[in-house]
Amino acid sequence: MALKQTLVALDAMDDGFVNGEKVKALFAAYPGVSITVSKVTGQKGSTDFIKIVIPGTNGKLKGGDAPTLGIIGRLGGIGARPSRIGLVSDADGAVAAVASALKLADMQTKGDALKGDVIVSTHICPDAPTRPHEPVDFMDSPVDILTMNQHEVTPDMDAILSIDTTKGNRVINHKGIAISPTVKEGYILRISEDLVRIMEMATGQFAVTFPITMQDITPYGNDLYHINSILQPSVATDVPVVGVAVTAQSIVPGCGTGASHEVDIATAVRFSIEVAKEFTNGTCQFYDQAEFSRMTKLYGSMKILQTGGENTVRG
Repeated sequence: MALKQTLVALDAMDDGFVNGEKVKALFAAYPGVSITVSKVTGQKGSTDFIKIVIPGTNGKLKGGDAPTLGIIGRLGGIGARPSRIGLVSDADGAVAAVASALKLADMQTKGDALKGDVIVSTHICPDAPTRPHEPVDFMDSPVDILTMNQHEVTPDMDAILSIDTTKGNRVINHKGIAISPTVKEGYILRISEDLVRIMEMATGQFAVTFPITMQDITPYGNDLYHINSILQPSVATDVPVVGVAVTAQSIVPGCGTGASHEVDIATAVRFSIEVAKEFTNGTCQFYDQAEFSRMTKLYGSMKILQTGGENTVRG
């Protein structure tokens, strides 16, 4: 159902000259979709942030009240040229995000518009740097996490799926996809039963989840270990965030090439599409609101974990 769009996105991004405008061109046949591209330069180069908005039939863009889902393709870069030739493993998040937008846009033309709006954001950089990390090297990015969050997390999002390649670890030993617990305002909450149900339906297998730690939900730059950047959007918003990890049985570096598996990325896309259908229709919840209210009443705010620590600004 989503393999075609995944292949289109993969082919477009496996290009040393790709940029945001070339990705935007993939949506030329969908005039109802709004796309913005912003080039941002950092200390280590530049990247093109792209935001794709697919309006719903009763979404906020049309004055409705259906909730808005955010889908973020999280990554350092889609390529590490000139040190690596070709698409790197880290690109999977961007590919999945763009493929999700392509599928949603195509669905609209065939009479299958969602109730609520969906906002898809990621960035396109074919020549990002790399950096050391245990157990394997990470992809770095031309811009810092704060800049990424400023361009990829928007106030209109009522919940966020953050898709990221998560293969450079010894924690997840499964090839396919896995989801994280819900993160909200510095709290790591229980895994959503609705998301487990949708995942099992979309994959035809038992749901696979992965553990996260307090360190993982703090902002980069605090000298703490992070599994990767999959949950960095959670430091910039109060809405619930769930990580969708594209995973492997073996340890694969983010800067490794020839390591993007089309079917696994398409599985992440199918899952994201099904979540978008149900969340914007009000039949999928990322967390138990009553329980969260009870937790904050009992234990107070954990928002300090969204900052660099005491007396620092929020991420």
